[in-house]
Amino acid sequence: MTTDAATEHRSEHTGGHRWTTRAVHAGKDDLAALGLHAPPIDLSTTYPSHDVAGEAGRLDSFAEGHDDGGPPVYGRVANPTVRRFETALAELEGAEAAVAFASGMAALSACLLAQVAAGTPHVVGVRPLYGSTDHLLSSGLLGTSVTWAEPGEVADAITDRTGLVVVESPANPTLGEVDLRALAQECGEVPLLADNTFATPVLQRPVTLGASLVLHSATKYLGGHGDVMGGVVACDEATARALRQVRFLTGAMLHPIAGYELLRGLATLPVRVRAASATAAELARRLADHPRVTRVHYPRVGGAMVSFETSADPVALVSAVRLLTPAVSLGSVDSLVQHPASLTHRIMDEVSRKDAGISPDLVRLSVGLEDVEDLWADLARALDQAGS
Repeated sequence: MTTDAATEHRSEHTGGHRWTTRAVHAGKDDLAALGLHAPPIDLSTTYPSHDVAGEAGRLDSFAEGHDDGGPPVYGRVANPTVRRFETALAELEGAEAAVAFASGMAALSACLLAQVAAGTPHVVGVRPLYGSTDHLLSSGLLGTSVTWAEPGEVADAITDRTGLVVVESPANPTLGEVDLRALAQECGEVPLLADNTFATPVLQRPVTLGASLVLHSATKYLGGHGDVMGGVVACDEATARALRQVRFLTGAMLHPIAGYELLRGLATLPVRVRAASATAAELARRLADHPRVTRVHYPRVGGAMVSFETSADPVALVSAVRLLTPAVSLGSVDSLVQHPASLTHRIMDEVSRKDAGISPDLVRLSVGLEDVEDLWADLARALDQAGS
């Protein structure tokens, strides 16, 4: 299932209002009663505890993963600004709760550690995935083991020790897509973790398709300006409690300023994603007609990411751009380009990259908000230069 502007304006309502309206107001419903317009930033690292016995009981509750919404005891445990972002993201993904972390990898690590603690350390992975996700699963560093499977093979790969099935759709960097509803059925009772970083809840809400956990590198589109780092998992409240327990002990708390910036980013998320997606779709069309492009990858769900394979030297191409920025990461208002085999997926060995369909000729574009004609002029010139 995807959501587009027509569907949204016709029938999509969340919290009594249409989805785009909720993106602006989510996490801020109490501001008027507080006499505020902009959400405040709470930078406290500690909080007064005059009722020692009461606060001791609350700390025990926090350690068990509960969050009563009251004043935190300590900044590593909870933060009101971060809570606002979590509330908003959960609402926009259609989940009961969300738990925010210092980065996307910290969020994924918490998911894995929670499964290890539950006695289900086996993971079924569906490639391709973000390079560091693939590496973390393959390394077994957190006490997990992984079986790689095609979507239709997941049910056969599940054992009684399987705690998660991990998928990314659209996938990084090939933009391959998986039928999440069918995959969730393959998973049976095993939770499906869907990385929704590329699609964002503007284009896809995996919870509505059967996913149990929705992961975001919030650094990307949720922040949207290349100046904030964070990660978040949307899920049911029981899973959220397990993730908060891990965060309580590991200290991987999202900083309050990052929480504020991410909440602010959600308000413009629909506008940014739709505008960048329109440009990306046009660039994909033009790239398909370029003589130095052998294949273009653009997902059916849409989005602002494009990848393509080229007969030109991909490294020379990335070095030749002038308007686009050659850099890792994605989802910013400015356009970025990079060579996955050299950077984001370099940490994977060559055989794993091949298994994931990541060609050495693949180039990945994160399309921003520049004019399409300016971006195309830069890309076309770089392609010609790299191919000469």
